Amino acid sequence: MPATRLAPKSFRLHIGIFGRRNAGKSALLNLLTRQYVSIVSDVPGTTTDPVEKPMEMLPLGPILFIDTAGVDDEGALGAARVARTRQVLDRTDLALLVLDAGRWGTYEDQCVAEFRARQIPMVVICNKSDLTPPPPDLVARLEAEGIPWASAAAAKGQGLEAIRAVLIRCVPDEWLRPPPLIADLVPSGETVILVIPIDKEAPKGRLIQPQVLAIRELLDHGCLALTVRDTELRQALESLIHPPAMVVTDSQAFLRVAADTPANIAMTSFSILMARQKGDLGQFVEGALAIDDLRPGDRVLIAEACSHHPIADDIGREKIPRWLQRHVGGELNFTTVQGRDFPEDLTRYRLVVHCGACMWTRREVLNRLVRCKAAGVPICNYGITIAYTLGLFERALQPFPEAERAYREARARRQKAGTASA
Repeated sequence: MPATRLAPKSFRLHIGIFGRRNAGKSALLNLLTRQYVSIVSDVPGTTTDPVEKPMEMLPLGPILFIDTAGVDDEGALGAARVARTRQVLDRTDLALLVLDAGRWGTYEDQCVAEFRARQIPMVVICNKSDLTPPPPDLVARLEAEGIPWASAAAAKGQGLEAIRAVLIRCVPDEWLRPPPLIADLVPSGETVILVIPIDKEAPKGRLIQPQVLAIRELLDHGCLALTVRDTELRQALESLIHPPAMVVTDSQAFLRVAADTPANIAMTSFSILMARQKGDLGQFVEGALAIDDLRPGDRVLIAEACSHHPIADDIGREKIPRWLQRHVGGELNFTTVQGRDFPEDLTRYRLVVHCGACMWTRREVLNRLVRCKAAGVPICNYGITIAYTLGLFERALQPFPEAERAYREARARRQKAGTASA
């Protein structure tokens, strides 16, 4: 099986296909993938839920196409379809807006406004061009506004090469050059110790994605990646002639790893590395300071990107709530959501605590950060929350000078505001 077929969704460029009902979105997906993936029908509303299709498109690499229901749907069921379609926008790296025979109206204006507000690159596909060529005034408008476009007759298998060319041209730079996980933090040739506890939450027979990504990136960077359990960390440190450049641990082992790691060796966690790569570490750091503002009875949202069956002493349902309540000195009201079930109204919560989102794209995480900021609700992730509540925050931020500076500045602002209010 080709390696690209095994690539998880977080490695794939997410291309969302949007448009009116019966504009030919499903036919376009079938054309792009050269397979009969989506049901095609003249009946509006045939696509009821987003349909995903992973594939390889050279030279871009692994892609995930997402066919959506028509956003001009009506009625109660239509509203549910629209809600699911809007969820797709949260993870779309590149949007395809499919026109029905050059038809452009208020709906298309709203789509373009939504894409621009979310800073999603877009391409307009003038479908059914065999029936109605793109109107000259529409072409003039698209070119005047700098909106890339291509013609197609998807149902007849026409237009694939033109669409492929414009897709390649419009892929966002951020996806082509994603931020590093760890390689920029250590010089080439240095040793990094990765602490991976093998406990009841460890997946059977394999490592979790942040651990695999760190190992691969360190290998590509010419570093020595020494992988140990938390019970063997001290032995590993004593066996090295030269101290490692960094120790990276699972957040749940922070206390033991901090006790065994000399203070002159940088230490952080996989989850904090993911917070920097997937989101905005500065915003997460400021969110951690809001933990001090929590009072017994406050509502806290725990958001997990992946669905799993919780086990005893689950990190999101038991450990983090326990550490937060011990820090606060009383009981808090916790709500846990999984996958893409993120509340529309966040204002009821005093804090959002998010997992590392290792199986998600950076854009999807950033969208959640934007929503939290718009609602005025602080957000931090698992590793940052654990480090803060265990009193290891400054040490865990040591490898990240910009985050350390953001922490000091945010703390100074809070102290100044507290003095002024007093």
